[in-house]
Amino acid sequence: MSSWFCLSSSGRAWNISYAQANPDGLFERRVITVNGTWPPPPIEMNQNDTSVLHVYNGLGDVATAIHHHGMFLRNHSYFDGAVGISQCPIPPGYSFDYTIPTDMQIGTYWVHGHAFGQYVDGLRAPFIIHNPTESYTYDAEFTVIIADWYHTEHSILLGQFLNIANPTGAEPVPDSGLIYFTQNGEYLPGFNDNATLPFEAGKTYRLRVINMSALAMFWFWIDGHQLQIIEADGVDVEAAPIDIQSISVAQRYSFLVKARNDTNANWLIHANMDPAMFDTVPDSLNLNLTSSITYAASASIDPGTTMDYVNTIDDHLLVPLLAQPIGVANQTVPLNAFFATYSDGFNHASFQNITFNTPLTPTYLSATSSGSMDPAWYGPSASVLQYGNVIELMVVNWDIGLHPFHLHGHKFAIVWKSFDVTSNDPTINPPVPGYSATPMWRDTEMVPPGGAVRLRFVADNPGAWFFHCHIDWHLSSGLAWALIEAPDVLYSTPTLQAAPAIYSQCAQGNFPTTGNAAGHNDSATDYSGWKLGPYPQQLGWHAKGIGAMFGCVLSAVLGMGAVVWYGATGIGSDI
Repeated sequence: MSSWFCLSSSGRAWNISYAQANPDGLFERRVITVNGTWPPPPIEMNQNDTSVLHVYNGLGDVATAIHHHGMFLRNHSYFDGAVGISQCPIPPGYSFDYTIPTDMQIGTYWVHGHAFGQYVDGLRAPFIIHNPTESYTYDAEFTVIIADWYHTEHSILLGQFLNIANPTGAEPVPDSGLIYFTQNGEYLPGFNDNATLPFEAGKTYRLRVINMSALAMFWFWIDGHQLQIIEADGVDVEAAPIDIQSISVAQRYSFLVKARNDTNANWLIHANMDPAMFDTVPDSLNLNLTSSITYAASASIDPGTTMDYVNTIDDHLLVPLLAQPIGVANQTVPLNAFFATYSDGFNHASFQNITFNTPLTPTYLSATSSGSMDPAWYGPSASVLQYGNVIELMVVNWDIGLHPFHLHGHKFAIVWKSFDVTSNDPTINPPVPGYSATPMWRDTEMVPPGGAVRLRFVADNPGAWFFHCHIDWHLSSGLAWALIEAPDVLYSTPTLQAAPAIYSQCAQGNFPTTGNAAGHNDSATDYSGWKLGPYPQQLGWHAKGIGAMFGCVLSAVLGMGAVVWYGATGIGSDI
């Protein structure tokens, strides 16, 4: 299919504010809108267009920031939108322009808030980059958004989640889910059962499916139609026929769907939330969402089918159309993911037993102002990457739940995946490869409980990049790490210095723009003024515990002595 979507490079104005909405038809609540409407407008562009997103923070009570999920932003890391990593937040009443080049990328992405869990409250939209010469032929395309939905605002839910009354770290379970559609940069009417895709007999359609959830993983299929995966996270792949596909938080897939030749029935589109993602499933929660494909308005909907929740092919076995080999890593970053009760009594997440704290000085500015190659300069949750190295992120999930991990600024090659790192069975815990000729590349990968992945990429994009679990509750509880790529190059290259607007925005919020993560210039490890922790609980006897036990034992001994003395003297024997 040749490029049909015509849009020259242009700017878009996003006035971010609040309004009321009731997309699931169950509960009206306050949501975050763009230009007074919800959902926020989808963005569609051709490759080589440049998106300029003019963001005004009209929220009034909280700062904001916008992240273009999956974009490389080569030489423009400071437009990545990750607060504390690439920029300071946009204060209420202020504006910021994000300039997003698309010359190196095509495919299905999304744009969302990256501050204070705001995408959970609705600040999210599709971001599509059309290839002028698409790899596959089709007649038309639709974007399918699937997402969980909460009736309570994120800030309230977060207070309940990070709470001493929630010792197991049970995540807030959504109240419902949503399916809705776009075409040609416009939303189609309705949500869920009230939304439909118009199909014509015999035509071929591309469906771009984006999971914009905070927590839910979905299983996606269409009754009466076979799907072929042709893209994952902006990477075109060899067509892979499937019956059903899991789509984790922040992942995207494109499917080719051949319309039926008969029009005597309409068909259900299924997006079922996987109950394994939830600690409990309330009776009020409908896990199984449906919308439909309509061939004829007068036709009835086929009653539908059920499916086993098993992928036809695991995503790491997909084959990119354009092979991009990756060599043996010469720098490894170990990232062991844990959940535990920390010193504050709350259940927190961590990499390497360090729960993430947002730096006071944005990491990018710490790098450009110093060029320091010392990881401590950027805080305890950071690694420095040498320019040109083949990097391997060795991610081990020691938790009992699934976790979708996302890397900013790069796609990574999934060179190895284990479903149980303790197993001796090579089919589920295979040997580690060296050179990989045709690995699958993407930017968000789901790691199973007790499993692990080795993710490789070349450090050729100087900047400060975030690596984190994309389950929002886990990011909020500290499951994140900063990767500072070639800080010496950033420091020594004038064209890589941040745009002036970055510095003025930090000044508006009274944030430092030089120095280490805490804004100090004299010592890498002077973190004074920066609230760190909490820390893992230390098992065993500590000074306070020893003192308390000594006091208890002493009191007991004195008490027993008093009883013996009282009995020996005969005092009170005449009573």
